[in-house]
Amino acid sequence: MSKSKSEKKIHRITLIPGDGIGPEVTSAARKVLAATGVLIDWEIVDAGAGAVDKYGSVLPEETLESVRKNKVALKGPITTPIGGGFQSVNVQLRKALDLYANVRPVNSALGITFQHSPIDMVIFRENTEDLYAGMEYEVAPGVAQSLKIITEKASTRIAKAAFEWAQKRERKLVHAVHKANIMKKSDGLFLDSVRKVAANYPDVTYKEIIVDNCAMQMVMHPEQFDVVVLGNLYGDIISDLAAGLVGGLGVVPGANLGDDVAVFESVHGSAPDISGKGIADPVATILSATMMLRHLGEHKAADRIQAALVLLFAERKHLTPDLGGKATTDELVDALIAKIKILR
Repeated sequence: MSKSKSEKKIHRITLIPGDGIGPEVTSAARKVLAATGVLIDWEIVDAGAGAVDKYGSVLPEETLESVRKNKVALKGPITTPIGGGFQSVNVQLRKALDLYANVRPVNSALGITFQHSPIDMVIFRENTEDLYAGMEYEVAPGVAQSLKIITEKASTRIAKAAFEWAQKRERKLVHAVHKANIMKKSDGLFLDSVRKVAANYPDVTYKEIIVDNCAMQMVMHPEQFDVVVLGNLYGDIISDLAAGLVGGLGVVPGANLGDDVAVFESVHGSAPDISGKGIADPVATILSATMMLRHLGEHKAADRIQAALVLLFAERKHLTPDLGGKATTDELVDALIAKIKILR
C-alpha cells in the first residue's frame, strides 16, 4: 500500500542562509524544493558576519550543534575577509565537523560550454589539511612560511571516498592529481596512499597526472576525466578551472561530506555588490540542494529539478544576467517551478 501524503517522511535539515546574496539564493532553493513535494522541516541558524552581533562568533556553537544533530545542512555563501579579519567560516566548519571530502560534480548538461565534447566529471578534494591547514608563520621580518601538511589518514579516506563513489555509480576511471615529481615527501605520501586504495578496486581504472598537466589537459580534452581525486590546494584550483568549462561557479553545485554529516552549498562568493538587487543567480544553490535530495534518497524529486533546469536553459528566456539573460531571481525560480510541476 502506498503512503499517503500525510505519511511521507519529513526531513529535518539545518539551513545556514549566509551573507550577501546567501539568503536570496537559499530562499530560492527552498521554494524549488517545496515545489517537488518533498517535506522538509528547516532549522535556520546563523554563521558569518551576521552572527557576530548576536553570538559574538562567526560560527556559533549553536550552529554546529544543529548540523551535528540533523546530519544534513544547506548553506549559503559566507564572506571571507582577504588578507586579514576572521578565519574562513567554511574552513572552520569543515574542521569542526570533520567534513573531509569536498565533492563537486561538473558537467555540461545545462548546455553552457566552450567544448564540443560532453563534460561529465566529479572532483573529490581533500578538505582538512595541506596548505589550507593554516599553519603560517613570520619566521623573520619580510619572510613568511606556510606548512604543507599531508597525512596518510586524510589521503587514504579521500581516496576511498572517490573510489567508493566511482564503484557505486559504475564510473570506470579515477585520476589522482599530484606534484610528486617536486614534492616527493608530501605529494609522494598522497600518491602512495591513493595507490593502496586503488588496488582494492580492480574494476576501476586508476591513472595519475601531474597538476600542471592536469590543468592543460582539462582545458584541451576535459572529456578524458571521470572521477578526479586531489589534495586541498590543487582541488580548490582545478575544481574552479573545471567549473569555468561549463559556465562558471554559478552553475556548479558542491557538497562537503564527513562520515556522519553532509553540508551542501554552492561554491561561489557572497557577491555583496548585488545583494538585495533581486538578480542573484540561484542555480548553483538549487543544484546543491538537488545533490542534497539524492543524499536523502529523494531521487525522483532530484530528477525532476534536473530535467526542469535543462528545459529552462534550453529556452534561455528566464536566466539571470550572469547567465546571459535579463531575468530576476524570482522570475528564474517561477519559471523553473512551472516546469517542475509539468514534469510529474
